[in-house]
Amino acid sequence: MRITFHGAAGEVTGSCARIEHEGGSFLVDCGMFQGGRDAERRNLQALDFDLEKIDFVVLTHAHLDHSGLLPRLVALGWRGRVHCTQATTDLLEVMLLDAGHIQEQEAEWATRRKRARRGGAVNTAPLYTVEQARASLARLRGRRYDEPFSPASGVEVTFREAGHILGSAIVEIDVDAGGHKQRLVFSGDLGMRGRPVLRDPARIARADVLVVESTYGNRAHRPLAETEEELVEILSDTLERRHGNVVIPAFAVGRTQEVIFVLADLVRRGRLPRLEIVVDSPMATRATAVTFEHDDLWDAPTRILRDWVSAHPDKVRVRFVADVEESIALNARKSGLVIVSASGMCEAGRIKHHLAHNLPRRECAVVICGFQAGGTLGRRLVDGVRQVTLFGERVPVHASVHTVGGLSAHADQPGLLDWLGGFEHAPRRTFVVHGEASAAQAFRDVIEARLGWRNVVVPQAGEAQVLDA
Repeated sequence: MRITFHGAAGEVTGSCARIEHEGGSFLVDCGMFQGGRDAERRNLQALDFDLEKIDFVVLTHAHLDHSGLLPRLVALGWRGRVHCTQATTDLLEVMLLDAGHIQEQEAEWATRRKRARRGGAVNTAPLYTVEQARASLARLRGRRYDEPFSPASGVEVTFREAGHILGSAIVEIDVDAGGHKQRLVFSGDLGMRGRPVLRDPARIARADVLVVESTYGNRAHRPLAETEEELVEILSDTLERRHGNVVIPAFAVGRTQEVIFVLADLVRRGRLPRLEIVVDSPMATRATAVTFEHDDLWDAPTRILRDWVSAHPDKVRVRFVADVEESIALNARKSGLVIVSASGMCEAGRIKHHLAHNLPRRECAVVICGFQAGGTLGRRLVDGVRQVTLFGERVPVHASVHTVGGLSAHADQPGLLDWLGGFEHAPRRTFVVHGEASAAQAFRDVIEARLGWRNVVVPQAGEAQVLDA
């Protein structure tokens, strides 16, 4: 048996691992590369192995860096099943159709640019279309947490709670390897314990082979209490003293819902007087509806908070913007709004319009509350750039930019180590993935130093590793 890492090796996007065993082969995740000038080329060149030999796909969760190439996989002729939690299937119906729409839009813009430069009939094909994304939804099969299933002969899979976003899962895979079973565990993206909305990540007792994420493997998040203090100061200063707007780029799935609940809880506890929150992202609106449909996956404090907000509409007003005209009208509001919009890394969507109108204004603030991959607009803002290009125009950055790390949906180094401490014995092999090279290497070193584990590897992209005992 062997595993090949086709993405998220020394980086945080493009998650895709191919496992080959005596009975066949399968994929864990089928993610899109995001950020940087090479992303388009890499997405086109991905999936360059024999797709006919792939029996099935297991998805850890719905974020596009783990699921975004599923439509491409199906468009290339693959007809197997994609197994994920039921909540993930519901979110993918939102996310993949939106991704197909974005791919079509970007192809149309690229065609216009090329025709303007060269003249003539120049066409750029999208990575995949809305219809191809819709076709990929037919391949999904929703599964329950903690109930084993067999997607192919000699393979048994169980999903455990990962606490990252709604429906996110740690994946346990038992494979019959020459008469004896090997257990592969994929952490997927792990959330922090004790954070709002979702249940804590499940403890896993045993693995022969472990694949663990390392997004924040080299650092610790600020404590949530300190993060809340910072948010109170930013919101009070911007909305009440400087009379500006607060713009929060947020991933439509997971982060938007958590931000809403955190802000509402600050009002409930009297830390803020009242808030007008505008969610300007069609996908976030639909994802929030899915989140409410799956309130059985929430933690108890979040259900209590939902009931309080329903009883106090004068304290927290949450408005979901639907059409483009309503979104444009927000630009006329110069103060008093908390605008939560996608995309979370500021690469596409309506957030770019809100940044264009609010970044030049010194009375406004931008709050970055999620991971920003290298090469993205969000990362440049975090790094302190003083000018950005939006819609072909140079925009000065006069608004204050704040990075609030304590709201991350990813476990930090202490959180990851705490989760690893749940294993009864060290896995025979451990692979550290889904982290920039420095973070992954630092986490590998700390696993060996603090836990005493051996055979801990940071794989290279495209590298195949033999897993046999």
